[in-house]
Amino acid sequence: MRFEDLDVWKRAMKLSTNIYKELKNLKDYGFKDQITRSGLSIPSNIAEGFERTSNKESVNFLSYAKGSCGELRTQIYIGIDIEYINKDKGQEWLQEANEISAMLNGLIKTRRKFTQSS
Repeated sequence: MRFEDLDVWKRAMKLSTNIYKELKNLKDYGFKDQITRSGLSIPSNIAEGFERTSNKESVNFLSYAKGSCGELRTQIYIGIDIEYINKDKGQEWLQEANEISAMLNGLIKTRRKFTQSS
């Protein structure tokens, strides 16, 4: 299986690109850099995990991706509070990040089972 075939990677890619597009004109470059980096980290770490040769390494990178989901959600909450992100758009992103995190949790559990049985 290729990482490009994974629904979780596709959804993480879409979320990341949506964040970039929505915030392209934001003048607070520090905030914009942080939130786009955490969004970009999710599909990037999924891809890196699937390109690794061992399940243990794969789990590590999927865990990094899951951690980036938490980081991204925190930044979305802040962005909503400081009115950089429209509340409805932010809620949509939060929902998507939560669902991606749950999908990653399932992948991690599955990969860990393969690691333990080998």
